[in-house]
Amino acid sequence: MASVIATSNGNVDAPKGREKVIIDTDPGIDDSMAIFMAFQSPQLEVLGLTTIFGNVSTEGGTHNALLLCEIAGCPGLPVAEGSPEPLKGGKPQICDFIHGSDGLGNVFLPSPKSKKIEKTASEFLVDMVSENPGEVSILALGPLTNLALAIKRDSTFASKVKRVVVLGGSFFALGNINPAAEANVSTSSAFLYSLQSDAEHATLIYGDPEAADIVFTSGADIVVVGINITTQIKMGDADLEELRQSKGRHAQVLSKMCKFYRDWHVKSDGVYGKLINDLTLLFSSWTKHLGPVGSTTDSILQIELFICSSVRVDHPYKDPGIFPHDAVSLVALVRPDLFTYKRGVVRVETQGICLGHTLMDQGLKIWNSSNPWTGYFPVSVAWTVNVEEVLNYIKKVLMKP
Repeated sequence: MASVIATSNGNVDAPKGREKVIIDTDPGIDDSMAIFMAFQSPQLEVLGLTTIFGNVSTEGGTHNALLLCEIAGCPGLPVAEGSPEPLKGGKPQICDFIHGSDGLGNVFLPSPKSKKIEKTASEFLVDMVSENPGEVSILALGPLTNLALAIKRDSTFASKVKRVVVLGGSFFALGNINPAAEANVSTSSAFLYSLQSDAEHATLIYGDPEAADIVFTSGADIVVVGINITTQIKMGDADLEELRQSKGRHAQVLSKMCKFYRDWHVKSDGVYGKLINDLTLLFSSWTKHLGPVGSTTDSILQIELFICSSVRVDHPYKDPGIFPHDAVSLVALVRPDLFTYKRGVVRVETQGICLGHTLMDQGLKIWNSSNPWTGYFPVSVAWTVNVEEVLNYIKKVLMKP
């Protein structure tokens, strides 16, 4: 079927020169931000949405994707439903305590009138990329099952897609499912909340590490934005109020969604803040009883106190607000200049206690023998981010009338 191209003002038939993009999404609250931003971005032509489990079930994701398209004024945009489960099977566990039972902050909007297309997500991806070789980019905001199925369906898919921007992974930081794994690439039967876990991705208890490894080693032009990047950008309460007071086209509906999201962040982030405060008080008490600074022990404790105090002040968990993970990934698609990257082969652990762990070979050493990283094309991993500029860009786009 012919695709309907969404423009920044909700009309169809966008002018030439825009980057064609398909958004593979598990529409929760920050997915909604990214999707609305895509519709508001004049440099993008949204060819369609494909849905996957994660923040909601795949069926729920399809419902929300259709609804978001209607809100954006693009009711005819193709929405293709993806796999209801990971490659290895099993029912994904959905945690509604982060995005609400409707996936959109319990705002319970009217049901969409439009319907999903007959093609599956992987069929739609393959067809769109085949019809526009070298022109279609994919913004992947959830588990990578649909992309892996597209690669399995068409062996030339990876070479024909323009680029894939992936939200997922945790590079040189603790994971958010366990110390090794991040939710979009991990699958786990238990939720282990770590100190550096980000709030939003905790809902993705079941991801698809097998699919992620297939995608990362496919040879496609891939950019990965991990939670070590996205948790550096926070929309604080002042930013959220600025959004609510703005005349942004979708500002009011997003503000309603974000209330639930923000409240969960406050509850979960409080665990971290309390621990740091307790540690600071403990170190303060110790130093008072150890005499004047000068002893090795006392000096060490003073250093530890300084570190804890610094973390409490500067750590992104300090002030109430939300992490707009998916919106940050959208920025990486349209403004890659706001990030720096490192190239290397990335593999995903698919078994054992490090299930879901993303590990990158940075090429710092020449290996004497082959290993699981040799023979694969490198991907680009976001390494640093211009925090202020990315946050300002997100706010600017979301506040556009």
